Amino acid sequence: MSGLEVTHDANLRETYAGSWQGLTHEEIIEQHGEQYAAWKRGEPVRRGGGELETEVADRAAPVVGGHADKLPDGGTLVVASHGGTIRTTIGRLLGLAPKHWEALGGLSNCCWSVLSEGARGWRLTEHNAGTLPEPVLGDDD
Repeated sequence: MSGLEVTHDANLRETYAGSWQGLTHEEIIEQHGEQYAAWKRGEPVRRGGGELETEVADRAAPVVGGHADKLPDGGTLVVASHGGTIRTTIGRLLGLAPKHWEALGGLSNCCWSVLSEGARGWRLTEHNAGTLPEPVLGDDD
């Protein structure tokens, strides 16, 4: 045991994808092909009537920023969440326009990203790092 405090915040949950929830990649394409294609082109899409990626960032990034603000100098914050939430939160913290968040790529299972905060804001120092023998990629990669 590390003795560190663990907290839960529902704002770090994965993107709500409405009627896409529980469907396989193939089922989404079959049932929602045009909406899926628009999302893959980078258009703001409420997948299955769910959340926009910007809405996910709106709820998650302030949680990370708020906890980071409370850290002592040299402190470390560990945040565990889902890949989509992590990507949108990193994009928001870095000040990237939402259309550029996809450039961060997917986050493989059991991998992590490292951000540091400096005089000019957040900086991405590692992304999709891990020790898996081969990448574990999601359906959207």
